[in-house]
Amino acid sequence: MERSSKRISLARVGGVLGVLFVIVLRRTLVVEADLPFPESVAAAEIVKAGQGGQSGAKFVFGGLVLAAMWELLKNINGILLIKEKTAGAIAFGRSSISVLHIVGFRVAAILFSGAVIGWLFLVPLAVFLNPDLSANLGPGGDLVVLSEDVWFNQIRPLAVGTMIVAAFWTLWGLRGPLVSGISKALADIRLGDGAGERAPRTEIDLPFNRVFLAIGGMAVATFFLYYHFTGSIVGALLLTLVMVVLGFLFAAVAGYLVGLIGNSNNPISGLTLTALLVAALLMVAIGLTDMSGVAGVLAVAGVVCCAAGIAGDMMQDLKVGHILGGTPWRMEIGEIIGVIGAAVVLAIALNVMHVAYTIGSAELPAPQAGLMALIANGIVGGEMAWPLVITGMFFAVGLILVSAPAPMLIAVGMYLPFYSTAAIFVGGLIRALFEWRQKRARLTPSERQGAENKGVLLSSGFIAGESLMAVTLAFLFMGQDFVPILARWKEALTPSGDGSLLLGLAAYPFVVALLVWLPLRGLGRNASER
Repeated sequence: MERSSKRISLARVGGVLGVLFVIVLRRTLVVEADLPFPESVAAAEIVKAGQGGQSGAKFVFGGLVLAAMWELLKNINGILLIKEKTAGAIAFGRSSISVLHIVGFRVAAILFSGAVIGWLFLVPLAVFLNPDLSANLGPGGDLVVLSEDVWFNQIRPLAVGTMIVAAFWTLWGLRGPLVSGISKALADIRLGDGAGERAPRTEIDLPFNRVFLAIGGMAVATFFLYYHFTGSIVGALLLTLVMVVLGFLFAAVAGYLVGLIGNSNNPISGLTLTALLVAALLMVAIGLTDMSGVAGVLAVAGVVCCAAGIAGDMMQDLKVGHILGGTPWRMEIGEIIGVIGAAVVLAIALNVMHVAYTIGSAELPAPQAGLMALIANGIVGGEMAWPLVITGMFFAVGLILVSAPAPMLIAVGMYLPFYSTAAIFVGGLIRALFEWRQKRARLTPSERQGAENKGVLLSSGFIAGESLMAVTLAFLFMGQDFVPILARWKEALTPSGDGSLLLGLAAYPFVVALLVWLPLRGLGRNASER
């Protein structure tokens, strides 16, 4: 019970701080920065579809039903007729495909270039330069398993180093808007509430003087929480400082990346690992190298993780409100209430998901958590693979020097599993095909906008349907102990084996038809030819 209360406290502190940081950053990233916010656009289209009757809602709910049925057929707690991926093959990931259908080919290509560098260049290079690795496999060894181990233990730490430099480079690129936004926030504090009353309703945030006071109050509460973990006043002070500074910086980075590629691809784990590295080095510097130091480092990582996650999610929500004409301060109050309550609900949901899928298993691997524990113990215990992290930092410097597009996206591509980035790249290809057919169709501006909206709505339905079904099946799995009919249903419908890969591959043409052909059906002056 005590351990659960600590987790809830960390989640609440991190969530509330994430909201407070975003309030300061809202104008900079939502209003002034030229970011596409793909998922925010999708959410706004869903709302518009609901307000417009049946003109677009059928695409949302049609996509939702199709994706939910697909998840039912491939989920280990469902019917399991379809195999989603196999060793050496690219997994079919419809959520990623849908998201990148909204964003476009270029972002997908940059992200996938990181996967190509990590998986198809660095992994083979690492195996080649260390022949003992493959020699230790023996005659019956699995080269795919070896490659995955090399990626996990060598390439991912290198990617973390790349993310560290890329994250600060991203912030440097945003220095103008960020400084401007903070300056405006401070100016609003000096002007008082009167300035806010003269502003348009759609531009009024919560008063910044109260926001900064709340951030200070949360920092004090976090200090006592960290002191409980470390038993050191100096350690708690340093950890609190790291949490506030990096929490704000990474909230800005998370908000920026959500605006660029969507919340589904927010590299929260990479940002959290960066905070973990900094906190761990400080603990070593002051001599906290026992388990109390490790606990304090992981506590910082937990708060920063929640802050970055909530920052990305809330930035997306605020963009939806901005598109639809919402009132920011009302949304900000709702977010604060939501994260406080969600901390408790999240603990229940995670427990259900763990029972149903086992966190750490192939179905729910959560590799970031294992890597964080490994790095925390490695740094504090003096066993960190610093050469890999530093090499990744220099790799990021090289990317910056050659003016590579979006070094952070490249680092994220190196860090994510190959099947995930490959599915994203396929989504970008589908988007490119969609745009090519748009040009051939010679659409009018209104027809082009209508086709875009239909594609967005379908993609949104795909994203929601798969996720909701996975969570629903987890709760049904938990209910088998209490409702015998659920256990008999699963036993009767789940076949032996792990499903058919061919059925998974066969779904690609169907998805392409839905995302490319259906939105354009009946549009354009050459509709009869299509």
